Amino acid sequence: MRDGEGLATPAVVDEPYADIFVGDGEMARLMRAKDWAATPLGPPDVWPEALKVALRLLLTSRFEMWLGWGPDIAFFYNDAYRPTLADKHPRSLAMPAAELWSEIWDDVGPLMRKVYDRGEATWNQAMLLLLERRGFSEETYHTFSYSPLIGDTGRVEGLFCAVSEETDRVISERRMATLREFAADLSAVDTRAAVLRTLKQRLGANLRDLPFTMTFELRDDGSPRLVAATGGMDGHPMATDLSRWPAGRILAGEAAVEVDLSDVAGLPAGAWARAPTLALAVPVSAPGSERPAAMFVAAINPHRILDSDYAGFIQLLAGQIAAGLSS
Repeated sequence: MRDGEGLATPAVVDEPYADIFVGDGEMARLMRAKDWAATPLGPPDVWPEALKVALRLLLTSRFEMWLGWGPDIAFFYNDAYRPTLADKHPRSLAMPAAELWSEIWDDVGPLMRKVYDRGEATWNQAMLLLLERRGFSEETYHTFSYSPLIGDTGRVEGLFCAVSEETDRVISERRMATLREFAADLSAVDTRAAVLRTLKQRLGANLRDLPFTMTFELRDDGSPRLVAATGGMDGHPMATDLSRWPAGRILAGEAAVEVDLSDVAGLPAGAWARAPTLALAVPVSAPGSERPAAMFVAAINPHRILDSDYAGFIQLLAGQIAAGLSS
């Protein structure tokens, strides 16, 4: 709806508490339908005016926002915030924040307590949080602030969070930096040995996307020989278990082969506390050559899905290795 001056106004909804849970978005509807009397917050009739005002602001904003209220930091959020919750939505509505975010409570709990106990706002930029929102522990990055909400008592009774998830940006920039710096380093070397040293140095610097890597030369008889490794795979028993790595399939023309590592104990974990359970093997082919000269194997970050962007990043690295070895 728009008023006489052309400004957007919340839709009028003929439902209970429509004056508090304003608008016709999904979250406004869910809040109006919820049995609040069955929660520790009680019915909205008795809620403090400060909470009602904050909820109106929350529900009419298109920016990602959530707010917590009361000693348990009961969780409210708007439509824009739903993607951050993923599978936690919609059960997350009114959950205690410590329960909802149990996997990251050691990271964010002290920040929230600072707001409650001291009335001080916080600010974090591109903070790493390992969220369990899609059935696995996921690497995510968020820029957010926590601000105190003053209740009708004059004391801090809640907090307000404006947030922007920056996971795609952070990971994309990190991968692009690795590709750019690797290419720049390769342009300054002119021997095979120097290319392999550069590979180990540059790829070994990105242990989040590449917990470990191995580059195998594919000899004339088709057998692989390890010529470079990163992330602690030099001398590791798996590096010499040639039956594990799909040299034959790569030589047969497959563009990428996933290697299950879930049964392997003691693998290097790179920058993570958890070891990878999957690797991707791709061919390293010199320009104009039909037969791969080598096979590049990259362990997959255990906190990310192997999607097309991730696979493409690994294949670009293999292309850089091929160009370096053939120059």
